[in-house]
Amino acid sequence: MSKSTFEEILARDGRLVYSQVGDSMSPLICQGRDLLVIEKPKGRLKRLDIPLYKRDSGQYVLHRILKVRKDDYVICGDHRWCREYGITDKHIIGVLTAVIRDGREIPMSDWRLSLYAHLWCDLFPLRALILRCRGVVKRLRRRL
Repeated sequence: MSKSTFEEILARDGRLVYSQVGDSMSPLICQGRDLLVIEKPKGRLKRLDIPLYKRDSGQYVLHRILKVRKDDYVICGDHRWCREYGITDKHIIGVLTAVIRDGREIPMSDWRLSLYAHLWCDLFPLRALILRCRGVVKRLRRRL
């Protein structure tokens, strides 16, 4: 059986359900626990949406939009502190519409997820500082 790309599955089915690899969207999404529901975007995305996009290198990434600019988006993973610039609509394949956890589908419009997104992103400078400090401490421990 041949492997289909995310783009092919979305074009064929209009919806993609898959499990994530990595921790860049932790604590919202945990590898091995959650399934993600991705759908084709309906128009331009907005702040706090979570697009699935393909970098120019070919790597697929699922990160949150921090800022919508005229020609592109400023994007960052929930467990990252470095912002990514220059992601345009041509890079975006789909948008996260729900998380399936313990067999239950939770829409991204759920008030708890909305509250989490606002707190997590509105406090980005504090979060970035904490993640940077944690990274420095981890590197120092490895060297000792």
